[in-house]
Formats: sequence, C-alpha cells, structure tokens
Amino acid sequence: MFGMIPFAKAAGKGLGKLFGKDKKEAEETLKKEVDNHGLDSSGMDIQLGEDGTVEIKGEAVSQEMKEKIILAVGNVEGVGGVKDESTAKIEGRESQFHTVVSGDTLSAISKKYYGTWKLYPEIFEANKPMLSDPDKIYPGQVLRIPALNTASS
Repeated sequence: MFGMIPFAKAAGKGLGKLFGKDKKEAEETLKKEVDNHGLDSSGMDIQLGEDGTVEIKGEAVSQEMKEKIILAVGNVEGVGGVKDESTAKIEGRESQFHTVVSGDTLSAISKKYYGTWKLYPEIFEANKPMLSDPDKIYPGQVLRIPALNTASS
C-alpha cells in the first residue's frame, strides 16, 4: 500500500493545534493517539511533515495493525495525508480506504463495496477501536474497507 493516503485536514479528532506545536511534541501527540487506541506501534516511526502530512516508516506487526495506525494518525484534525513507507511482519490482504461523505452510513458503504448492506458489521469491526458506534461516522473521516475472505478468491 506504499504511497500517499489522503485525509481531510478540516475533519478528524481535534488534538489541539497539532501543527502549531514543536515538531517533536506534535509527533508525540500522534504517537499517544495511536497508543490511546491500544494499537501496537512497536517498530513503527511516525514523523510529521511541514505540509500537514504524516510519514510512517518501519515494520508493523501485521497488515491490519499498519492500516489501523494509518487511520489513527490520519483521522486527526490538521492531517492532510499519510505517506506510507512501512511494511508488515505478517502480511495480509490490503484493505481499501473510503472517505465518508455527507449522508453516508456503514450500510450504504457496505452496499457500495460488497454489494449488500448486510456486511456493515465487517466495516465496523475493521475500524475498531477508532469507531465506538456504527452510527458515529462523520464526513471527511477515512475508514478501512477490508477485503472479504471468499472461497472464489
């Protein structure tokens, strides 16, 4: 998944003026955000760019953990993108990312990606612990849309 994942700078969790802080202090704030979600960032390096981007390097414990760390730092107000230069010890199927727009629901997102609204719990589970309720998504938020394990793939 190497590359830039776009995020909406004006949306996300407000952690104070992230980009008005000393760079080291801002990077610590992002690392604390990852830790507050209970995500394992050992082996990962999170750096703040001058242009509102975050760069992630290193080796995550798994593909899922890598994607959740990207979301945890990307869905912070002021972050306009995450440059992913990391790998995963335990590889897995890459997820897609979806930016929530006004009127979106997890059911509608499930219908768009999976062809049925009934798989919205898969999306909800894939975005825990960042999501605490399937009804609490907001425009500009980026969500993981996991690849489904199907017999035909």
